[in-house]
Amino acid sequence: MKRHFALAMIAAVVTAACGAAAPTGGASASPTQATAQVKLTDGKLVIGVINDQSLVYADLSGKNAVEAVKMAVEDFKAKYGENALGGPVEVITADHQNKPDIASSKAQEFYERNNADIILDVPTSSAALAIAKVANDQKKLYINITAATTDLTGASCNKYTFHYAYDTYMLAAGTGKWVTENVGKQWYIIYPNYAFGQDMEKSFRGAVTKFGGTVIQSDGSPFPNTSGDFSQLLVKAGQLKPQILGVMQAGGDLVNVVKQYNQFKLNDQGIKLAVGLLFDTDITAIGQDQMAGIVYTTPWVWSMDDQAKQFADKFLKRTGIRPTFAHAGNYSAAWQYMEAIRRAGTDDADAVVKQLEGYKFSDFFIRNGNIRAEDHWVMHDALLAQVKPASEAKEKFDYSKVLGTIPAETASRPLADANCKK
Repeated sequence: MKRHFALAMIAAVVTAACGAAAPTGGASASPTQATAQVKLTDGKLVIGVINDQSLVYADLSGKNAVEAVKMAVEDFKAKYGENALGGPVEVITADHQNKPDIASSKAQEFYERNNADIILDVPTSSAALAIAKVANDQKKLYINITAATTDLTGASCNKYTFHYAYDTYMLAAGTGKWVTENVGKQWYIIYPNYAFGQDMEKSFRGAVTKFGGTVIQSDGSPFPNTSGDFSQLLVKAGQLKPQILGVMQAGGDLVNVVKQYNQFKLNDQGIKLAVGLLFDTDITAIGQDQMAGIVYTTPWVWSMDDQAKQFADKFLKRTGIRPTFAHAGNYSAAWQYMEAIRRAGTDDADAVVKQLEGYKFSDFFIRNGNIRAEDHWVMHDALLAQVKPASEAKEKFDYSKVLGTIPAETASRPLADANCKK
């Protein structure tokens, strides 16, 4: 049966969490489990956050993602008590510089030397996949929030790795469909030539084709692109004259592509822009009016309802910016991990995995969440959003409006296609 996602405005708000920013728990937890005394395996809980803190993905995640995790720990203790997790909680962090070898060595160091119980975040799909291997080898938990590759729940899936916020399938299922049906059917796709970009190209090509469009050509760009120059691809776009330029770069690379797209005046040539992955920090860097009208897919918008805004207000007070979905997702994932420890009564990795698998929940970030046991993809609703002109902004960082909800089933790659053998 053909599945459709609604384009009506969100009309209902998920029940607010207890406390201003604390997420709601899921219905799977029993009162007995939720109040069990936690016994930590080594007397301390260590949460590691590994991400880009100095290069193209530093703004969308980076040090503010670490702050989000620290906020989650503080709020969790405020709700349940200082000793809610059976001992002290330490948050440690490292910059992987978008390099898989550094990511792998930092993860090994965290697990072995620092006795980290879990690693969170990890943008850059090649780095994310490297850490997934280390987590499996070490038999330690790893919840990825900010990488997009579907291989985390596919070819590289394993018992200890979970994929939390979004993936390339979700982005293509929303944006690829909407743009093809409403803007143009002939696409030229440009992508960063590494795991993330290759997966984006594959997912968007599939969605464009599925909904009646054609990808006339696709080309990769170097990653990292230290020069910031994408002119060769943009000149080619002008020569190919597609209806849609599908840009799969992210973070600082996306900022450079869009600025150069405007410099080459491709819009005046009838070549419309489609953005595969967009964060609020990108809009800040490019300019709201320069991005106005862009429709994109996202797991979360900070202004989507009161529950999301409560968290965003607290985050703004702490960091000076509104949170990206990566920041919010790190808070949510840390919270759900700590809840799983309370249900298990221990931080033992195998016991926590059992509590996470099949768990259903909603919080300020995840709506209609279901942690799929078979591949550890966190199914949840996604959003179709649109950047609005600055004249419609009610306050600073008020960039987007929600056009509609993409139900979890539609936003999630079918399990049969995952090919996960963990």
